[in-house]
Amino acid sequence: MKKKIKYTDEPMEFRVVDDSLPPPEQLAQREDNVRVTITLSKTSIGFFKRHAKKTRGHYQSMIRRILDHYVARYQQF
Repeated sequence: MKKKIKYTDEPMEFRVVDDSLPPPEQLAQREDNVRVTITLSKTSIGFFKRHAKKTRGHYQSMIRRILDHYVARYQQF
């Protein structure tokens, strides 16, 4: 049997944070892709591979979404 969670009536503090990530509907859109070769640091690749493994996703897709988000945010400049 699982251990039961005991809740308390402690006061909670909240703060509003800027949500700069797009909603899931925008992440699911398909676009034409172009295959490129890029050299990235071991640190960056390790970061994305670890997080992809935790979420059972694909690290290349994560990198692509980050780049797409960056472009969408700064394309207007």
